Amino acid sequence: MESFNNILTELSGFLWGWPMIILLLGTHIFLTIRLHFPQRHIFTAIRLSLSHDKQSQGDVSQFGALATALAATIGTGNIIGVATAVALGGPGAVLWCWLTGFFGISTKYAEGLLAVKYRTKTEDGRMVGGPMYALERGLGWKTMGILFAVFTAIASFGIGNTVQANAIATLTNETYSLSPYITGAIVAVLAGAVVLGGIKSIARVCAALVPFMAVFYVLGCIIILVLNGPYVWPALKLICVSAFSPQAAGGGFAGSTIMLAARFGIARGLFSNESGMGSAPIVAASAQTRNPVRQALVSSSGTFWDTVIICALTGLVIVSSVIAYPDITYENGATLTKMAFSKIPYIGAPLLTFGLLTFAFSTILGWEIYGERAVEYLKGKKWTRYYRLLYVIAIFLGSIMNLGIVWNLSDCMNALMAIPNLLCLLFLSGVLVKETRTYLWQNRLDEDMEEE
Repeated sequence: MESFNNILTELSGFLWGWPMIILLLGTHIFLTIRLHFPQRHIFTAIRLSLSHDKQSQGDVSQFGALATALAATIGTGNIIGVATAVALGGPGAVLWCWLTGFFGISTKYAEGLLAVKYRTKTEDGRMVGGPMYALERGLGWKTMGILFAVFTAIASFGIGNTVQANAIATLTNETYSLSPYITGAIVAVLAGAVVLGGIKSIARVCAALVPFMAVFYVLGCIIILVLNGPYVWPALKLICVSAFSPQAAGGGFAGSTIMLAARFGIARGLFSNESGMGSAPIVAASAQTRNPVRQALVSSSGTFWDTVIICALTGLVIVSSVIAYPDITYENGATLTKMAFSKIPYIGAPLLTFGLLTFAFSTILGWEIYGERAVEYLKGKKWTRYYRLLYVIAIFLGSIMNLGIVWNLSDCMNALMAIPNLLCLLFLSGVLVKETRTYLWQNRLDEDMEEE
């Protein structure tokens, strides 16, 4: 097993190396330019996400689809991942992470558009879609669609399930001395009660949970930044200067090169918001929407909330705390997060605990949909009941296992998901331009909104 784990470590390092980073970030920038900066429409996207297009086909509301995607996206990576980027790449990694989120809005827009464009109706009237359907129906790449579905199904048991359950069990054990067996059983029962009800049940819970947990966490970060007031501006300057400076960072940080700051900031940003991975469009395809561009805009707002807001606030909290308290150890991402938040009296530690628990639990719910849809694409609807049962069992197992191998396997599967999805986006960019021209550039979207 140790040899297998070493192989996975090497493979993960290769898959998430510079070629992947260049492919992902390059796709972000290419789509941003080709689609005339969809970021300009972010406030329209937010407004659309709060509307309900009841006249259109779909299984869940536009907001329900967005909340489910955000549930899967907003996870421990938004807290631990940002801290890891800072630990490995220095404060400048926060800016690179933020820039990745800004450009990633275009890719998330494109993914949502293709998901609705190529979705299909099942025999029982449900709408299903995602990169596997776009690859098959848009490009005729059935084999590539199958591979994407296989990678997604495997990844759902890793980063979407056992890893998150393990994070919850570890946190409750360290904080409240609660046995991982008890935690695992509780989380499995709670998640099972939701996921066994299917996508509508998950969407309802996520629509209630995600806004609450996100607003609570954002407000908590703002309070911490107020308490760290004298150090916020120095932290902001340090983040910006360190992103483009090879000099020693100072203020409790190790020096970092531009390359390291860019590499870890971009990698963690991509991993956090999942733009380009192909996961979020799977649930976007189920949204009630009258045209692909509407849901594309709603989907794009997910990256805005996830990285542009939440990851940026987390990074600023961590960097300002390290400047305020130079005794904080910054070499390890998990330790850095815990020490940075714990230095803030009263609110710091509880906020971190709440954030990690709710973010991890919501990720478990969101990723179940991704895996279930992948299994349905591969084997048909009757197999999804077995998938749901295995998924709930895996939650308990993940709470009590050592997940070194699972982490590395998940990293590999996520990278392998991204490759066919990015190729799909690039080869269908002409379709993206055509749909965007029809509904966004020619003001058809505004007419639709006025009709509502």
